[in-house]
Amino acid sequence: MQLSEVVLRPVITEQSMLGIDDRKYTFEVDRRANKTHIKQAVEAMFEGVKVAKVNTINVDGKAKRMGRYTGFSRKYKKAIVTLTEDSNNIELFGEAE
Repeated sequence: MQLSEVVLRPVITEQSMLGIDDRKYTFEVDRRANKTHIKQAVEAMFEGVKVAKVNTINVDGKAKRMGRYTGFSRKYKKAIVTLTEDSNNIELFGEAE
């Protein structure tokens, strides 16, 4: 697995935006990736970023129905990445003005 394939997209929710103040960033990652892969990928993707720790969560799909048909939304893996104090911040929305 390539490092560019590990981190898929940032998770933009109210809870994850509150974590940015504590230097915690939330990403959706490949389900096969482990904590070491995620740390290496984040440090390679963003310049000057040092990762202190990585917490991972496997999120199960929710039960959904459309009329009489039932199914599940897709499963995914979520990683909460905590940065060190001397690390640069990650700019998720481009340059801040």
